[in-house]
Amino acid sequence: MKIGAFFANEAITEGVIIRVSPNFLPEQSQIDQGRWFWSYHIRIENESDRAIQLISRHWKITDGRGNVHHVDGDGVVGEQPILKPREAHDYVSGCPLRTPQGQMEGHYLMAHGDNQSFLAIIPRFSLIAPATAR
Repeated sequence: MKIGAFFANEAITEGVIIRVSPNFLPEQSQIDQGRWFWSYHIRIENESDRAIQLISRHWKITDGRGNVHHVDGDGVVGEQPILKPREAHDYVSGCPLRTPQGQMEGHYLMAHGDNQSFLAIIPRFSLIAPATAR
């Protein structure tokens, strides 16, 4: 977890706050080969009155040419965390693109202990390599 991380984007769904902070990684990018790479820090906060579990994720990744790629999977970075009320979970992952800019958005499937589920919105966030920012 980054201490004092700045979260540029956030969404709230049924008392679950999702905050995202992307970071361009020039050292992992291969710009001369048409590959740009970002990391993103996600913080999930349970401000509801019930425990929740993150079951799966869905990402919609759009590159600078408008090409869309969908990614679905169980949990996040190999985990399906359970968050009690007032608990938070942080993780960092990454995304390569074939353009110097794009965006990501999506949702998590969350479940309550009583087998009820809901989709927690992951806010849209931009992926912009600094040299291309306008």
